[in-house]
Amino acid sequence: MSLFKNHWSATAIAGVALAMSCYHLYVAFFGPPDAQIFRAVHLTFVLVLAFLMLPGYWAKPGPRRPNILDMALLALAFASAVYPIVYYDYLVNRMYYVDELTTLDFIFGSMAVLMILEATRRAVGWALPATAAAFLFYTLVWRGFSLEMTLDQLYLTTEGIFGIPLSVSATYIVLFIIFGALVERSGAGRLFMDFAMSLTGHAAGGPAKVACVTSGLFGSVSGSAVANVMTTGVFTIPLMQKIGYRRGFSGAVEAVASTGGQIMPPIMGAAAFVMAEFLGISYLEVAAFALFPAILYYLALFMAVHFEAKRTGMVGLPRSELPKLGVVLKERGHLFLPLVIIIGVLLYGYSAPLSALAGIVSVIPTALLRSTTRKEIRLDTLADALISGAKNTVPVALACACAGIVVGTITLTNLGTEFTQLVIMVSQDSLVLALVLTMIAGIILGMGMPTTPAYIVQVALLVPALVKLGVVTEAAHMFVFYYAILSAITPPVAMAVYAANGISRAGLWETGVAALKLGATGYIIPFMFVFGPSILLIGEWPTIVSTLVTATVGVVCLAAGMTGYLLTKAGMIERLLLVAAALVLIKPGLWTDATGIGLLILVVAWQILGRRSAAVSEEAA
Repeated sequence: MSLFKNHWSATAIAGVALAMSCYHLYVAFFGPPDAQIFRAVHLTFVLVLAFLMLPGYWAKPGPRRPNILDMALLALAFASAVYPIVYYDYLVNRMYYVDELTTLDFIFGSMAVLMILEATRRAVGWALPATAAAFLFYTLVWRGFSLEMTLDQLYLTTEGIFGIPLSVSATYIVLFIIFGALVERSGAGRLFMDFAMSLTGHAAGGPAKVACVTSGLFGSVSGSAVANVMTTGVFTIPLMQKIGYRRGFSGAVEAVASTGGQIMPPIMGAAAFVMAEFLGISYLEVAAFALFPAILYYLALFMAVHFEAKRTGMVGLPRSELPKLGVVLKERGHLFLPLVIIIGVLLYGYSAPLSALAGIVSVIPTALLRSTTRKEIRLDTLADALISGAKNTVPVALACACAGIVVGTITLTNLGTEFTQLVIMVSQDSLVLALVLTMIAGIILGMGMPTTPAYIVQVALLVPALVKLGVVTEAAHMFVFYYAILSAITPPVAMAVYAANGISRAGLWETGVAALKLGATGYIIPFMFVFGPSILLIGEWPTIVSTLVTATVGVVCLAAGMTGYLLTKAGMIERLLLVAAALVLIKPGLWTDATGIGLLILVVAWQILGRRSAAVSEEAA
């Protein structure tokens, strides 16, 4: 991508994006300035890019080019973001909530809130800024807090706009997004696809299994369900349709597989970094919590497509059409090295930003190791990756800033504590009912906004109630994290399904219902967190091992029950027994485990006897 296009705005966007990536790489190398300045600089870059890149309602059809009104809003946004930097000494020496706000504080604070709401609307739609506006209305009108105190909280402290969410965006997220852009342009995308094709392409329903493996690999780097669908789905969905999968099922497989990328270590989605900050633990610990649930998620999907292929008699692709695993690893296998380096740096106890930096630095020399990937590394390719990384950060960073407005108002009004009391009162101290209410709230919030702000809002409103009801803190965070993610495949607002339908040409509900069935395990796993935290690798190892074994059996039972196939085609009674076995295995315990295993044995025996009976009948005939 050239830095110089026909229109001045393209050059400006490329220049600002390149400067933003270079700034964050510089900070990663040499250390950040004061937190308030660092977050304000990050927000400045993001707001400038937003008003240059994203058109308002008044935009004319065609290329996205800013007009005079866009430039006026850009100037206001720039001024409001730079104000805390220019007047830094004044801000750090004033007493929050005690010193009165100056006229400039009022002006720039109000502008900052309005510009963030408008930029977020352009980047991610109406839902998140409307939510933030509703919380502002609640604070100012319903609860009667003064504008002065509200702006003090949101703009002049690190409890609002410049709070933890924006800090995580500036410190962690932008570096990992840059890393993902560099990895993609080094040829790793082709590696992931060829690697998955060589492993699973020949098996029953091979292309669907390729989608599972490829999307898991790619999603662990990109952390975006929609981007994952659009990158890998253009290849996997037509292949699935080629061997006989229905349009809706093909799109659903890709949507569910891509959504799982946000829970798949080593990188996961942006909200995972926010979780580490909220819990006050290392990102490596969050990745450890997420590891086995993510494996269960993909195992369930893999088995579901396998059972579907067996049930419908599908076969894989001819081996002659598939790449050879040895050749793939020889030509491109070295591109796995940056991921290995990130994991290694984390395991050695270093921070997530340092691990991301190590990964970024390793991409170029790794690609230069072999002639097959050396040609991918050019100056324009590197510039394009840095520009793309900064541009891809914009929606996430704006979501974090807007979520900061919500969190700031919740903290100021003490709404979190009041909401906790409400949930406990409605659930009548019933943990199961509280979990169901939280699940519904999480999916609804996630339907309207990206995962990161949906998770942040739930942490403020819902997690305290779960913890008060006795849920382990880590499990409570993972519980709401999962449902914020699963909204991407939950109709009617299922963004990953929409993206997949654009490729498969299937109907929304056809794909949506198939996605719900394929992703059913994802809706159940969070309850496993609560009733058996050992699935998060928390607790004694004997308990952890037994939980992992029974959970694995449970997800296989669920996949079989949902698709209607285990050893042979399953009738309605067998399917109900398999689903019942899966549900019983959610709660660890001797009796529940024994019941679940007993139901599975019953179905297996039923199918074996049925198969023998059918064979005898055929011989007699």
